[in-house]
Amino acid sequence: MKKIVIIDTNFLLIPGQFKVDIFTQINDLVMEPHEMCIVDRTIGELNKLTVVGKEKDRFAAKLALVLTIQKNLKTLRSFGSNKSVDDIIVKKSDCNTFIATQDKALRQRVREKGAKIIGLRQKKYLVIT
Repeated sequence: MKKIVIIDTNFLLIPGQFKVDIFTQINDLVMEPHEMCIVDRTIGELNKLTVVGKEKDRFAAKLALVLTIQKNLKTLRSFGSNKSVDDIIVKKSDCNTFIATQDKALRQRVREKGAKIIGLRQKKYLVIT
């Protein structure tokens, strides 16, 4: 069975903020067949950041939008629910899921559902925790 790697909005900003190739590193870390995904609401969050974010965040968000298309990330639908992106990620989390995020509260919630977490260390490399 293919594993799912759900990439949170803040994680998509890493290439623009720290010049880390998260996609290659995720492929190197996750040794089993997997598919990288984002939640449909993530695009909205990135678009909002390109307008109202700080200058460095606007650049990172624009790069993230380009990368989501270039890397052909699968979009997980939230089906019109008015839940936050974090709530949707938690709902889709299970033992076959990796969640790439820097959000401490989100990490705790998905860990309780058995998902593995991919995080950034020393602003240079990714690790599974």
